[in-house]
Amino acid sequence: MTTNLPIKLNHLPNSLPLDGAIRIELEEGVPIFRASSLVQNRIETLLAKQKETALTFEEENELDEYEELDDYISLVNRLIRNASLNSK
Repeated sequence: MTTNLPIKLNHLPNSLPLDGAIRIELEEGVPIFRASSLVQNRIETLLAKQKETALTFEEENELDEYEELDDYISLVNRLIRNASLNSK
């Protein structure tokens, strides 16, 4: 599987809570990782602000870091789903 993701993340967003940032849900018996409601609310706040006015440099970086983290979560979820399908 080829991705455009770098091998590793350099760091996590500073505002990312260390506890409770990710929750696990079952979809058709497969565990799927999702951002917590706290993280989702922060992203929605940044996106809403972005529609109304320009974000600060720090906020832009934070939003970019969340997007990069979301790419990794999506990759992990795809790998889990694929492994589940292959095991059937």
